[in-house]
Amino acid sequence: MAAEAQQSNEFKRLAAERAVEFVASGMVVGLGHGTTSAFAIARLGELLRTGSLSRITGIPCSKQTEAGARQAGIPVGTLDDHPSIDIVIDGADEVDPKLNMIKGGGGALLREKVVAEASKRRVYIVDETKLVPALGTLRAVPVEAIPYASKSLFPYLQSLKTQPGLRMANDGSLFLTDQGNVIIDCKTGPLSQPEDLAAALRSRAGIVEHGLFLHLATDVIVAGPKGIRHLKP
Repeated sequence: MAAEAQQSNEFKRLAAERAVEFVASGMVVGLGHGTTSAFAIARLGELLRTGSLSRITGIPCSKQTEAGARQAGIPVGTLDDHPSIDIVIDGADEVDPKLNMIKGGGGALLREKVVAEASKRRVYIVDETKLVPALGTLRAVPVEAIPYASKSLFPYLQSLKTQPGLRMANDGSLFLTDQGNVIIDCKTGPLSQPEDLAAALRSRAGIVEHGLFLHLATDVIVAGPKGIRHLKP
């Protein structure tokens, strides 16, 4: 298991370094949340230190990402100052053949989607294990909701043929996002029409956002035993 995790991390690193090749000096760069994005942040910091890149501004998708970017030496900004982002580099939990994705395993899906929708180019980096024939095959769909409405949403989510469950933190407490919201992980099984579920989730008061990232990716970089592939819609 340790060897598999090490190999997976190596694939993520290779994919992240390929994605960073799309970044040019002077760009505003969205920085995703999670272990995969951390490899891209480390590479950007390295290129800034060596002078290969300059005048980069990072727009972090989470407090954790912001801390990592500052540690790597990447100047950070805000969406207020940079409402238009040149490129975002982020990871994904699942990717289907149309390059639709499930994201939110790390709990930053709201900010990740905000940054993605503000970006001209949206590059996602994964290892081959994240490729699935249909969304929902391996992962639940995260739903971010206000705490006030969380339990009252369960009957509605069940009516959508999902199995909802509140996400808990490692210490057993309720998981809260950077926005102070809860995450309801909704098991669906393979989704033939993810757009229908996305529309139904968006229509319910109390739901802030969901982890179905549909028709957003402009590029997906996949790393695996046979090398690196660059997928486009």
